[in-house]
Amino acid sequence: MSCLPPNACRLRVRYVKDGRLAYLGHLEVMETVMRSVRRSGVPFEVSNGFARRMRVQFSQALPVGASSECEYYDLLLSDPLDVGDAMDRLRNATPRALAPSAARILPRRVPALEAWAGLSSWEVNVRAPGVNAKSFDDGLGRCLAAGVLHYMRGDKPKSVSLGETLVDYDVRDVSGGIDLAMRTRTGERGSLRPAILVKAVCDCAPLRVRRVGQWHEREDGALVDPMDV
Repeated sequence: MSCLPPNACRLRVRYVKDGRLAYLGHLEVMETVMRSVRRSGVPFEVSNGFARRMRVQFSQALPVGASSECEYYDLLLSDPLDVGDAMDRLRNATPRALAPSAARILPRRVPALEAWAGLSSWEVNVRAPGVNAKSFDDGLGRCLAAGVLHYMRGDKPKSVSLGETLVDYDVRDVSGGIDLAMRTRTGERGSLRPAILVKAVCDCAPLRVRRVGQWHEREDGALVDPMDV
């Protein structure tokens, strides 16, 4: 039995975001997860005050249309609970495309997920005529030389520093385009969305974007998995 010890009442859950639900916005994902928690019967804490809400924290928002194998949320529990029992309840109550894949009990007081897990790893597939590894390297070199990437989000101009947010990348040629692996870091002035980078470098939209890792980056450069806190 892995029940809640006296000084711990936080359940950290890793879940996927896949299929058609990849096109849900972050607020819709949050609402779906909270409805699933309520259906599951997992005992959760609620906030004080007039608008009493479930005490739950989520990792950084995933861009709409991107899938993931490693999203996270922290749920504050109101009663001790076995981890295996919690996983069974949550799996049975959650849509398969947002299914929990792992969970563990953590101390109550840990850093907030959204700010703490600031480094992400991505797999990006680009399929477009004339796009290859060399053209991507050349285009990205020009963007890096400029330093700041300017783009539009809706009708609002935005900018992001590539020096702050692009950690590294690897690109290889495949039939019809490229496969890109990249890591990004959330900076003080925002984060870099893979689709924004592909649009700036290749002038096209990626076929597929998938987040395959999230970590906390320590001062010495070591990476900490959210499930290993």
